[in-house]
Amino acid sequence: PLNMILDDGGDLTNLVHSKHPQLLEGVKGISEETTTGVHNLYKMFREGLLKVPAINVNDSVTKSKFDNLYGCRESLLDGIKRATDIMVAGKVCVVGGYGDVGKGCAQAFKGFGGRVIVTEIDPINALQAAMEGFQVTTMEEAAEVGQIFVTTTGNIDIITKDHFLRMKDDAIVCNIGHFDCEVDVAWLEKNAKKVNIKQHVDRYELDNGNHIIVLASGRLVNLGCATGHSSFVMSNSFTNQVLAQIELWTKHNLYPIGVHTLPKKLDEEVAALHLDHLGVKLTKLTPKQAKYIGVPVEGPYKPDHYR
Repeated sequence: PLNMILDDGGDLTNLVHSKHPQLLEGVKGISEETTTGVHNLYKMFREGLLKVPAINVNDSVTKSKFDNLYGCRESLLDGIKRATDIMVAGKVCVVGGYGDVGKGCAQAFKGFGGRVIVTEIDPINALQAAMEGFQVTTMEEAAEVGQIFVTTTGNIDIITKDHFLRMKDDAIVCNIGHFDCEVDVAWLEKNAKKVNIKQHVDRYELDNGNHIIVLASGRLVNLGCATGHSSFVMSNSFTNQVLAQIELWTKHNLYPIGVHTLPKKLDEEVAALHLDHLGVKLTKLTPKQAKYIGVPVEGPYKPDHYR
């Protein structure tokens, strides 16, 4: 019998709720790994469709601020370079979205000497990008000057027909969001001549004579063209998943139907478990210091709303 769901993207959660709802009777909870999957959980809950408690693992600080940011900062360029061998230095690199994944991607391009342009819908994230020194503009404008494009949003239609037609010849387009709907590869398949250059690298010839190079068919470039994140950063994420599963199994009476986050004490425990490997030595609060700032000596040191 099914008694727990550990998900990564929401596919299993949706499948069980829509196709096998009878299995939910024995399920004590769901833990969800990704931004896309978490959005799906909140949407289900708002619409009254979520039938069991869920823990949003993605918004644990030791997941989103590590896996999403530091993981993508390394694995994005691993995928692009394995696929194309392109020199990033001096190239105009367009990052669609400036969430945690987008931040990691922008840092990666900048670190290799790329000239980074960011597109954003959120004024807060746009301001963050601008204050990191990145140009922030629309995809319509960025399409005309970009040479390497990556989408990071988890949304649909980030790069579409209108953008393809504005792009320079042999612009490289890839995605590191979740699904393959961020880049409209379906339009290219129907309206451009495709030549497969090598595994997971396709070159499309447009009617205007220009070419678009698409990596991993618009799916996750770091997994399609490389091997994804390094094991150390994934250990952070998977430790969160394990703790979330234990929490739901052993304390399910504390979690009504809805979307919850891990207690901050467990979030800090995940980080603590990874410090020895990096040679980190923590300073310990004195009782006087702890009393002064109003936290326990052993933590948690951050409020539950801290992200």
